[in-house]
Amino acid sequence: MKPEEIQKIVSAQRAYFASGKTLPVDSRIAALDRLKAAIVRHEADIEQALRADLGKSRMESYMCEIGMVCSELTYMTKHVRQYARERRVRTPLAQYVSRSYVKPSPYGVTLIMSPWNYPFMLTLDPLVDALAAGNTAVVKPSAYSPHTSEVLRNILTECFPPEYVAVVTGGREENACLLNEQFDYIFFTGSQAVGREVMRHASEHLTPVALELGGKSPCVVDKTAKINLAARRIVFGKFLNCGQTCVAPDYIYCDAAIRDELVSAIRREIRRQFGADALANENYGKIINRKHFDRISGLISPEKVVFGGRTDAEALRIEPTVLCPADWNDPAMQEEIFGPVLPVLAYDRLEDALEKINARPHPLAFYLFTEDKKTVRHVTEACAFGGGCINDTIIHLATTNMGFGGVGASGMGAYHGKTGFDAFSHHKSIVDKKTWLDLPMRYQPYTQLYEKLVRAFMR
Repeated sequence: MKPEEIQKIVSAQRAYFASGKTLPVDSRIAALDRLKAAIVRHEADIEQALRADLGKSRMESYMCEIGMVCSELTYMTKHVRQYARERRVRTPLAQYVSRSYVKPSPYGVTLIMSPWNYPFMLTLDPLVDALAAGNTAVVKPSAYSPHTSEVLRNILTECFPPEYVAVVTGGREENACLLNEQFDYIFFTGSQAVGREVMRHASEHLTPVALELGGKSPCVVDKTAKINLAARRIVFGKFLNCGQTCVAPDYIYCDAAIRDELVSAIRREIRRQFGADALANENYGKIINRKHFDRISGLISPEKVVFGGRTDAEALRIEPTVLCPADWNDPAMQEEIFGPVLPVLAYDRLEDALEKINARPHPLAFYLFTEDKKTVRHVTEACAFGGGCINDTIIHLATTNMGFGGVGASGMGAYHGKTGFDAFSHHKSIVDKKTWLDLPMRYQPYTQLYEKLVRAFMR
């Protein structure tokens, strides 16, 4: 798409927002209802696109993408009236007589840039929140998932005029053109490297941003954990979507006393979930493209493979692979893996493990497997991370009742449910001062009496 076409879209959306058509709550709900109905109509197309791009099964497509969006839509249509209301707050006595309230207001023209690993869910979830809050949106899906991007374009074009919701497809050139435009809010999901570019461009216009990034999310397993259950849940979270999940457990950090037992349980669990030959399992999925296939394959240290390690370059498939004993100098520990490779490190003292984790950039997720409540309390207080689970993996993002987001290098801002509505809203603080009474103490000339009154009101 040419720069002038993108400029035209942004200008049209700015005019549409200025017309006030996105503000009535009934209009917002109608927009969300149209979107949900279109998703239901196109469910088979969405599933086919996700299989073509990422090899996702029908079950995984619904559980991790389509169903997640439908849940967000259902929740938001049910609650948006409540969230859009003015909220009265207490007025200080010094401001007597007044009514103070907070009024949620949409930012205006928003930009949503989404990644390729969950291309449907990570495009439409933030869009649902943006529309519920009363914004217009320019949507930019990833060029790496072209089949899903095309389905998204069809669905959104069917539901909305481009001055309300527009889809811009393409690659780096289109990304650069979009970032040169002035938006009122930018929501980006993707890598830290691109996130820095988004933030740099946004700063030129002082545009607020939400950055949903990633990082090396640790999975700590102590010696009180239920090993077999931990293995089952770790294998599910790690190898879902072939490990191409921003909140996948990046590595295991376990007590040395239970390392061998845990690794044996993980090997059994991989066979149980994916069969004796995962590369032949049609529901296992594939790596998005050859570039990422080669990168992930290069992270596998053959001498440390205790399970898996086989690859199929033609089908872009990498077998679930476990590396043990791993250490911080391994290739797999130098970057976010974002693939089906699981290093297993061991510690002698939990405090030493937490010290090493805290010395690195804050992860997007943190997983702890333990039966000790004191350990839970200590770890969740001592470590900085976006979100996480105790005795499970990744499910903390599958709820509309908690915000999802990162901290530090793993991102800023959060969304889902009420948190998502708030993310795409500016909350105006307003004092409605009455005119039938005007206390004189704030005006000059000041007197001792006025000073006493001020001190009495404001202490």
